[in-house]
Amino acid sequence: MSQHRRCYVPGGTVFLTLVTYYRTPLFSEPENISRLRTAVAKTRTEKPFEMTAAVIFT
Repeated sequence: MSQHRRCYVPGGTVFLTLVTYYRTPLFSEPENISRLRTAVAKTRTEKPFEMTAAVIFT
C-alpha cells in the first residue's frame, strides 16, 4: 500500500477522484445516485464538511 504524505490543515480544501470497482457504471442508474446522495448527507451529519462541487461521469 502506498505511503502518501498527508497535510492536515483545518479548513483546507481536498480534491478527490473516485473510481468504482472494475469501473462498473453504477451511477448510470438514478437509484444509485440517490443512494450516494443519502450516504453523503449522513456522513455530513456525523462529520460536517462543505462540498463545493460534485461530478458523476457515467
